[in-house]
Amino acid sequence: MMKKITHRIKKGWAELALLSAELIILLLVFIAALVAFVFITRNVFILKDEVFDHKVFAFLEAHVNEKRNDVMLFFTFLGTHIFLIPANLVLIIYFLFIRKHRWYSIKIPVIAISSLALMVLLKNLFGRKRPDIPLINEVHGLSFPSGHALMSVTFYGLMIHIVWNMVKTPWLKWTLIILLIFLILIIGFTRIYLRVHYPSDVFAGFATGLVWLITSIWIIGKMERYSRQKAALVVEP
Repeated sequence: MMKKITHRIKKGWAELALLSAELIILLLVFIAALVAFVFITRNVFILKDEVFDHKVFAFLEAHVNEKRNDVMLFFTFLGTHIFLIPANLVLIIYFLFIRKHRWYSIKIPVIAISSLALMVLLKNLFGRKRPDIPLINEVHGLSFPSGHALMSVTFYGLMIHIVWNMVKTPWLKWTLIILLIFLILIIGFTRIYLRVHYPSDVFAGFATGLVWLITSIWIIGKMERYSRQKAALVVEP
């Protein structure tokens, strides 16, 4: 009996320590992303420093070719609304009718719609024009922050959150997480390669996306826990 109690106590402390480590890591990522956004915004709009942006364009110019163009166009498509809207709908349907996880079916549209609203707000707030040297096709609209980068972080980042919580096999979990991180990074890179965004736009999009994703998951998580507590009180005699 005592062994079982001791085992449960140790297990509880281990879970608490792991939870604390996860929270600390998320907090550090949140702070780093917020600081990065402020730093980039200051450089671009207050100091008017675009040296880094143009140096990156100059470096990539020597590495442009037709095959790479096709690869970049494919990956950049995975960050467009044409792909992300159906992808969000598929996930919502999956969690509503197949997996039947109500809160994931709420998280997906809430984070998607709020991310889109945030992107539009920030683009109009900063009003930065796009680079005037697109590699293939001219893209209209404003530049800062990159919508592809922001939306990719919030959508594929949410998928990382889902994988972390739902996939139990360690090798599969980490394989999927690494692939999703790679996908986020490559989508952002394509916008720089195609010269439709400055590098600072993309980094700002990544930072904004991280801040918003972590904030949204935390708020919705609080609502989920509150909802469960209320439901438990109603069920109790």
